[in-house]
Order: sequence, then structure tokens, then C-alpha cells
Amino acid sequence: MSLRIVRRVSQSQNAKQLSAIFFSKITRSFSQSKPSSFGIAFDIDGVVLRSEIPIGGSPQAIRRLYDDSGNLRIPYVFLTNGGGFPESKRAIELSELLGVKVSPSQVLQAHTPFKQLVSRFDNELIVAVGKGEPAAVMSDYGFKNVLSIDDYAACFENIDPLAPHKKWTTKQFACQNSAVSKEVAIQDLVRTQRVKAAFILSDSVDWSRDIQVLCDILRTGGLPGREIGHQPQLYFAHDDLAYQAAFPSERFGLGAFRIALESIFNRIHPHPLEYTTFGKPNSFVFKNAELVLKQLVSSLHDNVQVANHEIASSHQFKTLYMVGDNPSVDIKGARQENHDEFPADLVVDTVEEAVDYVLKKQSIY
Repeated sequence: MSLRIVRRVSQSQNAKQLSAIFFSKITRSFSQSKPSSFGIAFDIDGVVLRSEIPIGGSPQAIRRLYDDSGNLRIPYVFLTNGGGFPESKRAIELSELLGVKVSPSQVLQAHTPFKQLVSRFDNELIVAVGKGEPAAVMSDYGFKNVLSIDDYAACFENIDPLAPHKKWTTKQFACQNSAVSKEVAIQDLVRTQRVKAAFILSDSVDWSRDIQVLCDILRTGGLPGREIGHQPQLYFAHDDLAYQAAFPSERFGLGAFRIALESIFNRIHPHPLEYTTFGKPNSFVFKNAELVLKQLVSSLHDNVQVANHEIASSHQFKTLYMVGDNPSVDIKGARQENHDEFPADLVVDTVEEAVDYVLKKQSIY
């Protein structure tokens, strides 16, 4: 699989955009006397890791962004449409796999922007969907009244008619196996409060159940088994149709799940499904990544006595790079070959080649 680089150089201080770089990684350094003029964002799946295994020399390439003492010297972030776990946990995993110190602030997952919606829902009941620890993620963000779809569905007898035929066990029913006080509290919560929003953080593990339960929630106004009601809010962390995993050909992603849910909902409900999607290639994701990169700048210079927020508001990058393997998401191009409308600066096969390209481009050796 070829990797690509795309670089956009800003034309003015008011027109800075995070550029995309297709391939696996990039490194750069800068004078310790002044802030870096460039920053880097790396995709993770298919670029840095594949099925939690480092690929393309990624550990060696990423280490070049640190000094000999292991301190970060070049501002970079991981910008991924993946997710399902808290950023703090993902940072620990990346640190161990790559042999460097990655901070939680450097991990920008598809669902990271959900934290901006905390005040909107305050103490309202919300449901979190996806593999991993979706409810824990939302709780970490500050949502006070959140249940995973596993726990939520477990409170309704027979809501999943196929449950008796499923041979796997995802987790015990929260409403049947919790302490009595917790069981009563959850039952009361689910049966009396309407779900105000459903958040799809990562790939659904059980499509049939999750589509069924989400349709129940969305078409009844948040109280399954009741009459038709106003649709609660629905948020998808991203809309990737497919992604590259360990299998030779791509696997269906969250976008495929969204298509399935939307198709079924629109057949059983008089009004089309309403939803909001986050993740790449939405421009606000890249703008947020640039802001985080700016905030990292202050930590890279011991002699710059300026607060993070001050640097973020005043510092301007000359060039921003995006390193990825999926042009349709990262630079809106074709995946296997260069694209006429969204061409990569360079197509390479390894992370080392990508790093060398960027270093030479920045006159850093």
C-alpha cells in the first residue's frame, strides 16, 4: 500500500489550514529559540498502527520528533477517526507501542469533539454506542447521565428478539446483576426519562440489536415501546464507509452502520433521520488540530515564558502537514493512486521515506 504526502502552505496569516500528507509519518525540528513554523498531524490506523501493531517503521520515525532525552521537540498530534476509549488510555497505549511519551492532549479521536456538547445536555439521559468503553468516554467528558447501549437495552425485556440465539456474551445485564439500589435507580431512570441524545462513538459490535434499539429510541422520542415522538439528537463520531484492518481488503466502518440505520429508520418513520457527523474530513476537525498544535508549542520552548492560551492565539504556523493513508478522508483523493483534484505532494511506501521528505522540505537533517 502506497503512502502519500500532501502539504498546504498558508498564503496569509488569516488563511492557515492543516494540510494533508499521505503516507505514514513526518518529523521536523526547529530552533529552541523560537516557536516551530510547522506542525504535524498523524492518522493512526493503517499509518502508524495496523491492528495495534506498529507498521512502516513508525516507532523510529516518531522518535525523531523527540530529543535525545525523550522530550518532545516538534509539535505533532494523532488525528484519527478511530476511538472507543478515553484519550488518556489511548495515549498510554501509543506510548508503549511507539516507545515515546504521548500525552492525552496529543490524541484527537473522532469523538473528542463530543466534549463540547456537555453543557447542552447537562443532566439529560444519553446513550453511548460502540466498541470499547463508550459510556466511560462520555463520563470522562463530563456527561453526568450516560448509559452504554448494552446497559440500556438490558433494561427492556425482549427488546432484542435475537438475543436468545446469540452465542457470545458481551457483558452481564446491568439491571439484573447490579446491587439492588443501583438496579432500581437504572430501571427508574430508563423507564421515566426520555433519551435526549444518542452518541455513536465507534463501530457497533452488534448491528442488529443496536439498529433495533436506536430505532426504538429515535422514533418514540426517547422512550422505547411508547407512541411515535420527536426524534432525539443523534451524533456520529465520523462517517468512514470503510477502513483498513488486518484483513487484506477494507472492512465496513461507522459510515456503513449509519447508512444501514438511516435506510431502515426512513422506511419505518414518516420523517427522514436527522443526525450530525463529526470526524475527518470535516474542516473543524483540522482547525481544532491546529489549535492543539499551537498549544503544544509553548511546552517545546523553555525560554518562551508565555501561557498556552496566549501562544495559541498569537502563534502562526507556516506549514501544517497531515499524514494519512486514506485520501478520501485525509485529503479527499483516491486511495491507491494520486488524485487529479486532490493530489498528494508525494507517494511513498514507508514512514522513513515520508520523514526524509519532510525533513528535507524543512531543511532539517
